Amino acid sequence: MSAPPLITVTRQYASGGSDIARLVAKALGWILIDNEFVDQVARLAGLPAAEVAQLEERAPGLLERLARTLSVASPEMFITTAGAPPPVDADEATIVKMTERVIAEAAAEGRVVLVGRGAQAVLAQRPNALHVYVIAGKPWRRKLAVERLGVDAATVDKVVDETDKERDHYVKAHYGRDRQDLTAYDLVLNAERLGVEGAAALVVAEAKRRGWR
Repeated sequence: MSAPPLITVTRQYASGGSDIARLVAKALGWILIDNEFVDQVARLAGLPAAEVAQLEERAPGLLERLARTLSVASPEMFITTAGAPPPVDADEATIVKMTERVIAEAAAEGRVVLVGRGAQAVLAQRPNALHVYVIAGKPWRRKLAVERLGVDAATVDKVVDETDKERDHYVKAHYGRDRQDLTAYDLVLNAERLGVEGAAALVVAEAKRRGWR
């Protein structure tokens, strides 16, 4: 029996990748694992989701390390934790394993759109997976970061660059893969040129071409 289909969406920071993933999931009637992903990992870690939502208030100890680990893939939720990443330790390794468990459980169910968190690396060898990478020009991303994600215009260049660097490091450190290797993806979409709706339509069209419903 073949594995159920799934889609992973990797994105440059502030490229519109999360919005594209949401549109794709809605069009296909699939489950989107984006911000809810954080809640699932939090439950596996034994933490109330509300605590995770408050982590941007600089909670100390394990809670901050948990937030930092999650923020690598979804920094727009934890924008105030920007800075030097903590050293990799047992706590972070534990959280990474829990994140992988959520990915594995979602992949087993199939018909999900997984956003970020190294899903494309975890599921690189998975059959029936469509891996998408969303990109956009720097000025366009800078504008979206300020207007949509609330990033301070004075520090937006630093936030954009460091966030992408952290995401690259996360995938390299934990999976030994280069997130910028375009051959790892089935589709590389420029959201600035295609528009969010246009990019989503291409992903949906490819899923349907493969006979996925």
